Amino acid sequence: MIGESVHIPQPEGDLRVIVRGDPGPPVLLLSGAGNDNALLSWRHAIPVLAAEHRVLALDWPKQGGSKPWRGFAGHDRLLGCVTAVLDHFGLRRAALVGLSQGGAVALAYAIEHPERVSRLVALAPAGVTSFPPLVHQLLWLTARSRLLNRTIPSLVFRSRAACAWVARRALFAGPVADFEQIVDEYHADVLVNGAGSSDWQNDSIGPWRMRVDLRPRLSAISCPTLFVQGDRDTAVRPRHARAAAGLVPGARFELIEGAGHWANRQEPERVNALVAGFLRAAGDGDPGAGTTMRS
Repeated sequence: MIGESVHIPQPEGDLRVIVRGDPGPPVLLLSGAGNDNALLSWRHAIPVLAAEHRVLALDWPKQGGSKPWRGFAGHDRLLGCVTAVLDHFGLRRAALVGLSQGGAVALAYAIEHPERVSRLVALAPAGVTSFPPLVHQLLWLTARSRLLNRTIPSLVFRSRAACAWVARRALFAGPVADFEQIVDEYHADVLVNGAGSSDWQNDSIGPWRMRVDLRPRLSAISCPTLFVQGDRDTAVRPRHARAAAGLVPGARFELIEGAGHWANRQEPERVNALVAGFLRAAGDGDPGAGTTMRS
């Protein structure tokens, strides 16, 4: 078993958190959007980080074990989910490691609640890019249409072959050791829950500009920060992640050659070594000390 499942009651439903590791510097893992979940994103990271940390891996609302969820899970609600997890486990602060959607929420949380973030890792983070006008309006229309953002994807991805195709084209940029297992998990989730963009993704796009554009406020982040980016990512272009890293005081940027958007699953050993080394080197002697861990 990869870890213990802890359920945190919320007004809209339960948040499921996978917990592993002896008490130590706490780290909260935040996965991506759509049919992602804590196990899909962090299957290889959890046991590695748990050797030195108390690891908490959150299923976002409507993902994994955080279902059913009765309500909208936009940007502000996801920020609230992070607070709910930290409060439930009695943590004054923790390290945040976020991928894609989770990377955007981690960055935003460090801006809004700097006192609660000890250090930060953003892997291919959303929220640091914009799109040309016509492309933006097309994305906005898609986000407004349930037919386009939910019904059609749910029908298309009932085919395992379609899931494998999009994984190869959109998530990875080369061989993946456990590719078939990933596709099996992704496809099984689609068959049960359907497919499509998340509330956060749909909510982040306004009619004329991005509603979630963190770039103007990235300079407010004060904790040690690492950006990790695949150099062949087609979802978050490396130049955008590099530029975002340049806006965070003292941030470090690492490019994973040959990797796509899901570098932590395509190159888990390389990414996990980077993240573990950064969390270890960034230690400040106060990893949330004086807090209590509870479930």
